[in-house]
Amino acid sequence: MIRKHTTFLRLGAFALASLASGAQAQPEDCLIQPWQQVEIRSPVAGLVKAINVERGSVVQKGQVLIELDTGVEVATLNGARYRAQMQGEQRSAESRLKFAASKQQRFDELNKQKYLSQQDRDEAAAEAQVAEANLLEARDNRELAALEARRLTELVEQRRLRSPLNGIVTDRQQNPGELAQPGEGGKPILKLAQIHPLRVELVLPVGRHGSIKPGATAQITPEAPFNKGRYAATVKVIDRVVDAASGTFRVMLELPNPEGKITAGVKCQASF
Repeated sequence: MIRKHTTFLRLGAFALASLASGAQAQPEDCLIQPWQQVEIRSPVAGLVKAINVERGSVVQKGQVLIELDTGVEVATLNGARYRAQMQGEQRSAESRLKFAASKQQRFDELNKQKYLSQQDRDEAAAEAQVAEANLLEARDNRELAALEARRLTELVEQRRLRSPLNGIVTDRQQNPGELAQPGEGGKPILKLAQIHPLRVELVLPVGRHGSIKPGATAQITPEAPFNKGRYAATVKVIDRVVDAASGTFRVMLELPNPEGKITAGVKCQASF
């Protein structure tokens, strides 16, 4: 009798363990999303000159996507560069300073020998100081022109909109010839999505909190007709705040997608 009772307890414990194991292995609903999505807007008002990509195009970080008209800015930039390279004013000032300094030296000697009045000597010194100031002004003008050229170069570059990420173009809302408006008020010119890696989001009951750790691996199966395989994803973020109303918390996983074979925006099943 005691042996039968012990056997029954063992079977019951095994059944409970199997149920618990089965509950833990139950796949969880999830959603595959792009790692990040961005809108490409113009920082300045300007006429769209060219858009170098289309919807669905693969883009690389730093690639020029959009070019705004830069006719006025380039013309002003060329003028600033020319002024920065001009040497005539500076060389003329250098010659005047050299002559004034030589004249002052001669007048100093004549003044010491009492052949020249103090007033003439002072006038020569003043001429030398003015010539030196003119040289400094000529050098400052060239430096200011160089600084202006650098500023205008940045303005021209600001009108060449580059991709901030490696990804794809998901939408194109403007065309060449249209006016791009800065700020949130204007519509974006392009929308981009980073699809390597992908982000997997799932919501778990509060009872699972603590059972999943950062770095844990889950097998992700996309929904049909995209269920062409199972893919390993790594837990990156576990919410530390539980939603009291639903009794759930969110988990975010990173899903590598180097070849772009996994489609974003679809539902999935996650098995831990």
